[in-house]
Amino acid sequence: MDIARPDIKRQKRRRQIIGLAIGVVLLGIVTIGVSRLKPAAQEVERSTVWTDTVKRGPMLRQVRGLGSLIPSQEFTRQIPAETEATVVRIRMLPGSQVKADSILLEMSNPQVEQAALDAKLQLKAAEAEYQSLRVKLQSDLMNQKAGAATVTADYSQATLQSETDKALYDLGVISGLAYKASKGKADELTTRNHIEDERLEINQKAIESQMAEQQAKVDQVRALAGLKQKQLDALKVRAGIDGVLVDLPLQVGQHVLPGTMLAKAVQPNHLIAELKIAETQARDVQIGQPSVVDTHNGTVSGTVMRVDPAVQNGTVTVDVQLTGELPKGARPDLSVDGTIDLERLENVVYVGRPAFGQENSTITLFKLDPDSKGAVRVPVKVGRASVNSIQILEGLHEGDMVILSDMSRSDNTDRIRLD
Repeated sequence: MDIARPDIKRQKRRRQIIGLAIGVVLLGIVTIGVSRLKPAAQEVERSTVWTDTVKRGPMLRQVRGLGSLIPSQEFTRQIPAETEATVVRIRMLPGSQVKADSILLEMSNPQVEQAALDAKLQLKAAEAEYQSLRVKLQSDLMNQKAGAATVTADYSQATLQSETDKALYDLGVISGLAYKASKGKADELTTRNHIEDERLEINQKAIESQMAEQQAKVDQVRALAGLKQKQLDALKVRAGIDGVLVDLPLQVGQHVLPGTMLAKAVQPNHLIAELKIAETQARDVQIGQPSVVDTHNGTVSGTVMRVDPAVQNGTVTVDVQLTGELPKGARPDLSVDGTIDLERLENVVYVGRPAFGQENSTITLFKLDPDSKGAVRVPVKVGRASVNSIQILEGLHEGDMVILSDMSRSDNTDRIRLD
C-alpha cells in the first residue's frame, strides 16, 4: 500500500514558488535593461545629404528674386488713339524695326477730315478779316493824320501872324483890336492843335487794341485748326521713336475709341530689370545697391533704382537699372534672375544656408562626428542670412561640419549613421 509523504509535496510546491519568483525577477531585470537601451541610429546614405563646413571670415549678404526685362519708361512710347476711327491698313507688325517717322497703321474718320478742312477755311477767313480791319484802321488813321496836319499848319500860320501883329502893335502901326484878334485866333488854333495830337494818340492806341483783339481771334482759330490738323495727322499712326515695334493689337476694319492703345514701340538697348523679392527679404533693399542680373545667356551688372512701397502677392517689386552691356538676346519680357548685394559682414562665423530656417532664429542641424560616420542633432542660433549662407551666433564653431539638406525624415531621432 502507498504511504502518504506530505513533506515531499511541500518541497515541490516550494520549488515551484521559488522558480516562479526567480522568473519574475529576471523578467523585471530584462525589461529594465531593454528600456534603458538607446534606439539604434537611423541609417542615412552619405551621397544623399549635402554638407558644409563652418567658416570664419567676411560674408556677403545678398537677396535673390525672379523677374523680367522691361523697357525704360523714358525710352518707351505707347500710342493711344486721339479720336474715334476705323483701321483701314496695317503697315508694320510687332518685331519690326521702326524709325520715328515710320507709319505703323492708317485709320479713317470722315468727321475728323471734314473738321480739319472747316477749321482751315475758318483760319483763312479770320486772317482775311484781320487784314481787312488792319487796312481800314490804317486808312482812318491816315485821314485823321491829314486833318491833324491841316490844323498844325493853321496853328503855325496863326502863331506867326500873332507874333507879327504884336511887333506892329508895339510900333503903333496897327491897333490893339487887330492884335487881340490875331492873338485870339492863334490861341484857338493852339488848343485845337493839342486836341488833335491827343486824338491822334488815342486813336493809335485804339487801333492797337482792335488789332490785338482781332489777332487773338486769329490765334484762337489757328490753334483750333492746328488741333484738327493734328487729329487728322494722327490717323496715320507713327512710331515716334527709333526702335522696335513690340505691340500692335489691332486688325483691319477694327473700330477704336479715343484712348484705345494702338501700338507700343521701345528702344531695346534701354531696358531695366523688374525683380520680385520676397517681402521677408526686401526690408534691407535700398536704392543704389549693386546687383547682378542673369539673362540665362549672360550676366549684366546694375544698380537698384526703385523699390515699390507696396507688397503684392508676398513680394516687393524692385527695379534695377542695367549699367553694363546687355547680353545677346536681351529683349523686353525676357525672364531673368537677379541678385542684390545688401552688405558685407566682416569676421563672422557662417555656413551654407540650410534647406529650412529663417534668419535671427534658433534651428536644429545635424553636426557630423569627427570620423564623419555619424551625426548628432544640435540646436543652432543663427543671425543674418544671405542667398547661399547664414551667420552662426551660437551652437557651432569654426571647422564643424553640418548637414544642410532637408532632414525632415529624421525628425524623430537625434542621431543618424552615415553609410
